[in-house]
Amino acid sequence: MGATFAVPNKPRKPKNIILMIGDGTGLVHLYAAYTAKGGQLNIYDYAKALGLSITASFDDYITDSAAGATAISTGKKTRNGMIGMDPDSSTLKTLFEEAFEKGISTGAVVTCELPHATPASFYAHQPSRKMYSQIAADMTLNPAASILIGGGLPYFDTLALKKAGYTVSIGTEAMERNQGKRQVCFTDTLKEPLPAPLRGPTLQKGSMHAIRHLSKNKKGFLLMIEGSQIDWGAHNNDSAHTIAEAIDFDNAAGEVLKWAQKDRNTLVIITADHECGGLTLHGYDKTRNRPVMHFSSGHHTAEPVPVYAYGPGSEDFCGVYQNTEIYNKMIRLLGL
Repeated sequence: MGATFAVPNKPRKPKNIILMIGDGTGLVHLYAAYTAKGGQLNIYDYAKALGLSITASFDDYITDSAAGATAISTGKKTRNGMIGMDPDSSTLKTLFEEAFEKGISTGAVVTCELPHATPASFYAHQPSRKMYSQIAADMTLNPAASILIGGGLPYFDTLALKKAGYTVSIGTEAMERNQGKRQVCFTDTLKEPLPAPLRGPTLQKGSMHAIRHLSKNKKGFLLMIEGSQIDWGAHNNDSAHTIAEAIDFDNAAGEVLKWAQKDRNTLVIITADHECGGLTLHGYDKTRNRPVMHFSSGHHTAEPVPVYAYGPGSEDFCGVYQNTEIYNKMIRLLGL
């Protein structure tokens, strides 16, 4: 009698996907945060799969945030500076739009202005990332997002948002009271970035508010969360700012991962649009309780960035691949 073998279980597919993007965050940025937190990082504790994403854009060895996020949101490489468009300026359907058409709820939580490059790439279509007013108008004209949380209120026509079906709130306390079926929650009233003392708590609170809201949909949800200002700290070669933002991002990831562990039907993907600063660590500063950091650049680099995954479907994210594959993997897992 021949040997018999058990048929392997078919991998489970997620009902929900939470995509977390640490803007400008390479392997070393997270290890710097791990060191500064005393040898602990939520992302490391939960990650069940690890891959590497190659971030080059259509027209450059080094991507910017617009092309990097567009690759993740559409599965297509484009020119630096372009939002939700392919290199010939044709409109590309985004992951949010694909999900929205199938009845899956979508949302974004960021620590920058909502018309900024990364969030914009999930709901807008413009030839230049600098077209903030047009990007903001895109959200009103083509409202594919169920909830958006971030800054940039002066770019938006709040009356138009309300006519499009959004309930608008300003500030964290008002966000937590917002019970609208579709929501835009502004974290502040300025065009400038959210001040440092508020960024970390806002990312955590905003992420969990969005999850509570989106999880009401029995068909599932897709949420993008960005730690936007890690990139800005690295551009300025500011070690303290970079570490603080990376820790804030990891703290938010910890809350998200804890929720996903209880839910059991949610895939969490944690990655970056590119690396910024060419960061290396040269030792440990006992006085300031953090690594000694050296930036070789004030700009983005071509270094591949990590992709961490936890939950059903996480095994799909092992290996080395182009950033466009993150989109393709999510599309397959969501059955889109």
